[in-house]
Order: sequence, then structure tokens, then C-alpha cells
Amino acid sequence: MPAPTSPKLLQSTRRLLDSEAAQGKPGDAPETVAFRVCEKLRGPLGKLMGRGGFRSLLSRALVLASAEVPWLRTLKIEADGSLEGFHDAKGKVDSAVRAEGEVVLVAKLLGLLVTLIGPALTASLLKEIWPNLHDLNF
Repeated sequence: MPAPTSPKLLQSTRRLLDSEAAQGKPGDAPETVAFRVCEKLRGPLGKLMGRGGFRSLLSRALVLASAEVPWLRTLKIEADGSLEGFHDAKGKVDSAVRAEGEVVLVAKLLGLLVTLIGPALTASLLKEIWPNLHDLNF
């Protein structure tokens, strides 16, 4: 079984998800915050790694996160790297459990990024997408 996600990475991930949630507007599509974060990362990371590279990275993050949060096994990653199944989980999974699963999934994705490109480049990438995000610790 993989190691649990570090508290420091979870804290930075929660800050990122809070930042994204604050950007949402009334009337937005009912996607989850984690879905929106993955979608925003898909563009720049897809340019760097290619669509297949991003899909592989997200797939690995999903496998690692699913070991901690079993309901995430219901999610699917499409060929273009987009996530499917968050909307279906809304009616089947308690909102607190769902929210924690979203945090773990994004934390695993960020953890893989930190491993691959380092904490400074990961923080720089995130600050390009979310300029108001500060004090990230990986």
C-alpha cells in the first residue's frame, strides 16, 4: 500500500482547492473543484508532456489516491486526459467523504509533479494558473 499523503502536501492542496472554489461563480457547471483543478492543469501539462503524458500522470495519481479513498475507483480518465465520474459520485458519496477524496486526488497529482519536476517548478506552474496562491509547501 502506498504511503499516506503528507500533511504538508495536503495543506497546500487544500489551499489550492480553496483558491479555485473562490473563483467559482453562481450558475457555473456543477463540476467539483477537483475536476476544475485537473482541467486547468491539463492544458499546461499537456503542452509539456503531451496528452498521453498528462493522462498517465493523472492515471497514476488516481491509482494512488484510490488506495486511500476507495470511492475514487469509480472515476475514469478519458483518452484526452479529462476526468469522468465526479458528477455521478455526488449522489452516491457523502459530501465530506467526497471532498476528502478530491483533496487526496489533487494532492497525489501534485506530489507526482513535485517528484518529476521539483517543488520550485511545481509552485511556479501553480502560481501561473492561480496567481493569488501563496505559501505552497511541498
